[in-house]
Amino acid sequence: MRLPIIAGLLIATLATCAARAMTAEERAVLARLGEPGVHAVMRHALAPGYSDPADFRLDDCATQRNLDAAGRAQAQAAGDMLRAAGARIDRVLSSQWCRCLETARLMALGAVEEAPPLNSFFEARSRRAAQTEATRALVAGLPEGATALLVTHQVNVAALVGGGVRSGEIVVFRLGVDGEAEVLGRVTPPAG
Repeated sequence: MRLPIIAGLLIATLATCAARAMTAEERAVLARLGEPGVHAVMRHALAPGYSDPADFRLDDCATQRNLDAAGRAQAQAAGDMLRAAGARIDRVLSSQWCRCLETARLMALGAVEEAPPLNSFFEARSRRAAQTEATRALVAGLPEGATALLVTHQVNVAALVGGGVRSGEIVVFRLGVDGEAEVLGRVTPPAG
């Protein structure tokens, strides 16, 4: 009976420490959220494994690769870091995959909206260009002055902003007039 309580306290302590351990550079990057046209895209928190099982179904989390305890702690730490930095998030948009939705909800930054353009195209690379364009359109179509957090997958983040991305990594960016993303900084919350 005591073990779940102790584990819960340990996870909460790790998340709190993560917010306090933020560097000045990380704080400055995250504090840009709230500036006009600046948004964040994040790869879901730690979810052990690779891809999804063959019997994957979008409507059944039991058929998907999901967050583990470290991933849940990492998601909470990410939310804590954003709050500690004074980041403003007006909209939280997420892939419909359970690991992304859980990451977004555990961050506790507001209501989570499902956004199909953020769904993984890992198993269907032919959708890369169309989905990336749909993601750019989603961001460009936000109300003026609104700041969004997009929670998605490695392939989606790489297609939108370029480069690799670790689990839980947050990339702060803005779209240029050409629709291409300009990366303003990257922050990776510690895993639990």
